[in-house]
Amino acid sequence: MQQQREPSASESYFWPSVWAIGLHVLVFGMLFVSFAFTPELPPAKPIVQATLYQLKSKSRATTQTNQKIAGEAQKSAARQTEVEQMEQKKVEQEAVKAAEQKKEEAAQKAEEAKKADEAKKADEAKKADEAKKADDAKKTAEAKKAEEKQLADIAKKKAEEEAKKAAEEEAKKAAAEEAKKKIVEDAKKKAAEDAKKKAEAEEAKKKVAEEAKKKAAADAAKKKSQDAARKSAEDKKAQALADLLSDTPQRQQALADEQGDEVAGSFDDLIRARAAEGWARPPSARKGMTVVLQIGMLPDGTVTSVSVSKSSGDGPFDASAVAAVKNIGRLTEMQGMKPSDFAPYRSFKMTFTPEDLAL
Repeated sequence: MQQQREPSASESYFWPSVWAIGLHVLVFGMLFVSFAFTPELPPAKPIVQATLYQLKSKSRATTQTNQKIAGEAQKSAARQTEVEQMEQKKVEQEAVKAAEQKKEEAAQKAEEAKKADEAKKADEAKKADEAKKADDAKKTAEAKKAEEKQLADIAKKKAEEEAKKAAEEEAKKAAAEEAKKKIVEDAKKKAAEDAKKKAEAEEAKKKVAEEAKKKAAADAAKKKSQDAARKSAEDKKAQALADLLSDTPQRQQALADEQGDEVAGSFDDLIRARAAEGWARPPSARKGMTVVLQIGMLPDGTVTSVSVSKSSGDGPFDASAVAAVKNIGRLTEMQGMKPSDFAPYRSFKMTFTPEDLAL
């Protein structure tokens, strides 16, 4: 069964206060209407005078009675006025009390509303705090989970690195073993190759020695042949000069013309022979090569200039031929030649081949 709520103090005084205020309003309204519709009375002075006049004429007893009646009337009017004032004051007090009660009720309601609002705010703050705590707990759990994942990743990475490092160490060890094995094999191969090279070097050394011996013999024979050719040329030149000096002028001219070509040919051979003495054969020199040199000389037999007039097509051979002619320096055999005989040798061309220089 539902329990009935007891009326509060403000509710118990509400309707009586309303009735009292309504009653006072009604009384004041009736008084206002009665005053409004009451006709104007004549001035009170003549009545008082008449009354006084009449009282003068009456007896003292009557006067006293009237006075007593007037006093009672006045007292009654005063009481009525006092009652009305008290009623009015009571109505005003009740109105003030009702207003104060209403104010108190409003204040109480405001206080209750304030308390309810504070309770609501407190509840909201509590919920917010609980939500914050839950969010903080969630974040803490997530951070812990992330940290655990990070630690797990670090441990995994470390394990992978250690495994990789172990594999690299194993690979290095295997590579070192392989390298060591290869070094041993290479050392064996190198020893075999060195032994082979040493044997080949010994063989080459022997061959070079034999070739050097043969070349020395060939050089000696060549030099001997050159010396004999030079001596033969010198002898021919001396004989030719002697013949020129001993015969008649006609005979001398004929011998000079006849032997001029022989002397020129002898000097060409002499130049080739002297050039062959100082020639260094380049590796590219081959049979069939031909270089034409432009040679300049002084009457005393000094070689002043040597240049390539027509190349053989092989630079090293051309340069070796030029150097060989320059190395002649001076042909003393040409001293004492007639200007007419020397004229062709002031600037002339000569053809050289590897065969000419390898006399």
